[in-house]
Amino acid sequence: MSTYTVSGQFQSRDGFQPFTKEVDAENEDLARERIYTTVGSQHNRKRTQIEIEEVTAA
Repeated sequence: MSTYTVSGQFQSRDGFQPFTKEVDAENEDLARERIYTTVGSQHNRKRTQIEIEEVTAA
Protein backbone atom coordinates (compact mmCIF):
# COMPACT_ATOMS: atom_id res chain seq x y z
CA MET A 1 0.00 0.00 0.00
CA SER A 2 1.08 3.54 -0.72
CA THR A 3 0.31 6.75 1.08
CA TYR A 4 -1.53 9.42 -0.92
CA THR A 5 -2.07 13.07 -0.04
CA VAL A 6 -5.48 14.26 -1.20
CA SER A 7 -6.54 17.89 -1.21
CA GLY A 8 -9.80 19.53 -2.14
CA GLN A 9 -12.83 21.23 -0.66
CA PHE A 10 -16.34 20.43 0.50
CA GLN A 11 -19.50 22.49 0.85
CA SER A 12 -20.39 23.82 4.26
CA ARG A 13 -22.79 26.43 5.60
CA ASP A 14 -20.23 29.20 5.14
CA GLY A 15 -19.16 28.23 1.62
CA PHE A 16 -16.40 25.80 0.76
CA GLN A 17 -14.01 24.39 3.38
CA PRO A 18 -10.58 23.27 2.12
CA PHE A 19 -9.04 20.00 3.33
CA THR A 20 -5.84 17.99 2.97
CA LYS A 21 -5.75 14.40 4.15
CA GLU A 22 -3.34 11.48 3.91
CA VAL A 23 -4.73 8.01 3.23
CA ASP A 24 -3.25 4.57 2.65
CA ALA A 25 -4.52 2.98 -0.55
CA GLU A 26 -3.39 0.63 -3.30
CA ASN A 27 -3.90 3.18 -6.09
CA GLU A 28 -5.11 6.71 -6.77
CA ASP A 29 -8.73 5.70 -7.45
CA LEU A 30 -9.03 3.92 -4.11
CA ALA A 31 -7.52 6.95 -2.39
CA ARG A 32 -10.30 9.10 -3.90
CA GLU A 33 -12.95 6.63 -2.73
CA ARG A 34 -11.57 6.62 0.82
CA ILE A 35 -11.70 10.42 0.90
CA TYR A 36 -15.31 10.44 -0.30
CA THR A 37 -16.29 8.00 2.45
CA THR A 38 -14.20 9.61 5.20
CA VAL A 39 -15.07 13.26 4.56
CA GLY A 40 -18.66 12.34 3.76
CA SER A 41 -19.17 10.52 7.04
CA GLN A 42 -17.29 13.03 9.21
CA HIS A 43 -19.04 16.09 7.82
CA ASN A 44 -22.33 14.55 6.66
CA ARG A 45 -21.77 15.45 3.00
CA LYS A 46 -22.68 13.65 -0.21
CA ARG A 47 -20.15 12.85 -2.92
CA THR A 48 -21.51 15.67 -5.07
CA GLN A 49 -20.67 18.14 -2.29
CA ILE A 50 -16.99 17.08 -2.16
CA GLU A 51 -14.51 18.31 -4.77
CA ILE A 52 -11.15 16.55 -4.95
CA GLU A 53 -8.59 18.81 -6.59
CA GLU A 54 -5.32 16.88 -6.30
CA VAL A 55 -4.09 13.39 -5.45
CA THR A 56 -0.34 12.89 -5.05
CA ALA A 57 1.71 9.92 -3.91
CA ALA A 58 3.51 10.79 -0.67
